Amino acid sequence: MRIVFLGSDAIALPLLHWLAGPGAAVAQVVAVFTQPDRAVGRGQKVQPNAIKLWAIERGLPVLQPEKLDEVVRGQLAELGADLGLVMAYGHILRDDFIATPRLGMLNLHTSVLPKYRGASPIQTAIASGERATGVTLMRIVRRLDAGPVADVERVAIGNLDTALDIESRLGAACVAPVARALPRLAAGELEFISQDDAAATYCRKLQKEDGVLDFSVAASALAARVNGLYPWPGCAVEIGGQIVKLGLADVAAPGGAGVPPASGDESRRDADAPGGAPGEVIGADADGLLIATGQGVLRLRRLQRPGGRMLPAAEFLRGFPVAAGTRLPSHPMPVLVTTR
Repeated sequence: MRIVFLGSDAIALPLLHWLAGPGAAVAQVVAVFTQPDRAVGRGQKVQPNAIKLWAIERGLPVLQPEKLDEVVRGQLAELGADLGLVMAYGHILRDDFIATPRLGMLNLHTSVLPKYRGASPIQTAIASGERATGVTLMRIVRRLDAGPVADVERVAIGNLDTALDIESRLGAACVAPVARALPRLAAGELEFISQDDAAATYCRKLQKEDGVLDFSVAASALAARVNGLYPWPGCAVEIGGQIVKLGLADVAAPGGAGVPPASGDESRRDADAPGGAPGEVIGADADGLLIATGQGVLRLRRLQRPGGRMLPAAEFLRGFPVAAGTRLPSHPMPVLVTTR
């Protein structure tokens, strides 16, 4: 089976390595479509992305159109591909472009559809407190991530998993559904199941402004938000007039080390937020800085001061002490999920 791969993000590299290795028994990548080279990093140096580099190393044709017009569709047709395989490409595909390969195009989306259609499924699933996510292999249609589903591979989300961790696992998880699907597709036996549109949820492109915290909500929701939005756009808090970035958080167990018992004015805090009003630093334990919330105690495990490195809390606090009683400002947290 002759495959054209369309993608622009390194998350697809495990799948490409499989296609060039064990997957070569059933498929051959004949060309790669990817985004044009962009300026990256602080120096804004124009560089090729990881997908282009993978293709160049193997001597494959690389196409980097700014738009998918009729000329580009003609280039795709000339490749004589049986299938287009798409993951994190960054272009909206027209119907005639999708229909050009003999078997159409399949897309890998990093959520268990129909949940988290859209631009930030990995981050939003974690930030929403999900305990599992996955990769969905589906047929591409013009509606956003709404195509019929061929296969799903699920991935668990742990309490201390960030978006960076889960992205790596999802990249590896892409191999299994493609490996299962390609032989069945070649034999004309691959079945597709329509999504339940009534159960669909949507996630948007994330902005820097999404990285604020409202300490009146539960510690579990705040920890999920911190972990889900790391490394981009990243959550941050103001401490002593400085913006401190957060890299990892969880919920401290009630009565655990460093968590004082509840006492005093119960009208200003939940019974599960002992020792302080929401947003108040109540101490630290061996694993992190402890913050009272609307329900439970948030433990900030990794922090980064301006101009510094992301550090484990104990190391961070040696150079940036934070006194108990310090109040961290709260801000309304933008909504990440809709049902539009």
